Amino acid sequence: MALISFLVDIFEDPIFSIIAVIGAFGIGLFQGLILGRAILVRFPRLQNHLKTVSITLFVLFLVNAILSVPRFASPEKIELSNIVAGNPGELASTLFLIFGMNTGFLTVLAISVTVMTFVILKFTNMHGVVKLFVFFFSSLLLVLTGISRFTDLTPSTFEVLLYFLYQLGLTIGILGGTIRKVKPKKLDLK
Repeated sequence: MALISFLVDIFEDPIFSIIAVIGAFGIGLFQGLILGRAILVRFPRLQNHLKTVSITLFVLFLVNAILSVPRFASPEKIELSNIVAGNPGELASTLFLIFGMNTGFLTVLAISVTVMTFVILKFTNMHGVVKLFVFFFSSLLLVLTGISRFTDLTPSTFEVLLYFLYQLGLTIGILGGTIRKVKPKKLDLK
């Protein structure tokens, strides 16, 4: 069963499918541009090494996209009855399972990039609608991923495609947002 089952019928119409595909990619692209620019504004010294920074962030977010799509497509299910642990070893094992850290270094790297997005939100100078936009879509994906891990629902093929396009747009947006220097604001001294 799909994560958002009432949308399955709507997405069978080709027009809505195209709108959803363009929307998912566009949201990811716009969010990536915002995050990339916010990183450069918050850490202006990174502009001295712009190519290295943009390529490094592009590679990190690309690895995140490549590794998170299979985890989103077939999440490891967590039963709530197993969360109650009797000893500290079981509790640690359950926490590793919930946070997805029991599957290797690359998965932990992908999770770290996702967490880095929320940290960037905290420490950058984004305000108002821009911050709300980034926070809303990051939180929405976190909730959908949580639903797929704690319930019997699994994403449909189309939802996985939308997630992939969002991640791809985010990756390209990060590259686009960090590829050029941010011009300092001019002071009006009148």
